[in-house]
Amino acid sequence: MIVGIPILQLFLFGFAINADPKHMPTAVVMADPGPFARAYVAAMQNSEYFQIVGSVDEREADRLLDRGDVQFVVTFPPGFHRDLVRGKSPVLLVEADATDPMATGGAIAVLNHLGIEVFAPDLSGRRQSATPPVDLRIHRRYNSEGITAYNVVPGLSGVILTMTMIMMTGLAMTRERERGTFENLLSTPATPVEVMTGKIVPYILIGLIQLTLILLAARWVFNVPMQGSLLLLYGVVLLFICANLTLGITFSSIARNQLQAMQMTFFFFLPSMLLSGFMFPFRGMPEWAQAVGSVLPLTHFLLLVRGILLKGNGLALLWEHIWPILLFMLTVLALGLKTFRKTLD
Repeated sequence: MIVGIPILQLFLFGFAINADPKHMPTAVVMADPGPFARAYVAAMQNSEYFQIVGSVDEREADRLLDRGDVQFVVTFPPGFHRDLVRGKSPVLLVEADATDPMATGGAIAVLNHLGIEVFAPDLSGRRQSATPPVDLRIHRRYNSEGITAYNVVPGLSGVILTMTMIMMTGLAMTRERERGTFENLLSTPATPVEVMTGKIVPYILIGLIQLTLILLAARWVFNVPMQGSLLLLYGVVLLFICANLTLGITFSSIARNQLQAMQMTFFFFLPSMLLSGFMFPFRGMPEWAQAVGSVLPLTHFLLLVRGILLKGNGLALLWEHIWPILLFMLTVLALGLKTFRKTLD
């Protein structure tokens, strides 16, 4: 703990954390693919805040935003080039996935100055200098006012469940093994599966109660919108709780005492909190940090809960983040069962 935690914090905060994310995936709806529109897209790319992923239609753009595949969608309306040449200020619509306001702040600030830098030199003799070249309309989707609580409060449900489920399970199981009561239970007519089920079910109920309290506070205290299905949300949370419980049981089977179980919990909880996108924008991290974060179930759970509450996503749009949690649970469960048998022997 004395050596490992400071080193872990140093590397995570020094290399992985970035509060000003760049290279944000951006889709373009090009209704007028003229030279001015192409110049603006090239300037966005050169600013390093945007990474153009392609040109799509409006329906595909909405789908990409709902799934979280892109952070921005820029729409060039018909007649964009003509209006610029005639001295008018055409509307340039920029839609941003504002479920995480911190991820979009720097890029939007760049857009406010980009039009003047790109168009003003070519159009200086055709328009009044006081008139902006384009009428930039920023539409913050899913969080129009940029309220931080809409992002933080749903994310807290995942952080709280991760900490409590893993820690309570790991400590409780290790404590019983230290006292010898767990072996006494296994010597009864009850099968090991029945014993483990009896140990796990109460923690599942505790997790569901915690989620209910968080949702009540989110709705009535912080006014967080709830656009999606609560039944689907509880189903996702149940899967997430089971994934954390399997990890807690695995830690309890590896650890020899409660202190070791707590240390293992902390070493897992710290990267989960920092690399999941809860505290800092996920897309602002380097690729290696995003790869590590993608393995952690909290990363996918945050996208799931925000997608359900803020976007109203259904199961079809959520599946790509459900199966990694399911795979994590099955992998840890297989490892835990193997280690658990060795421990009993």
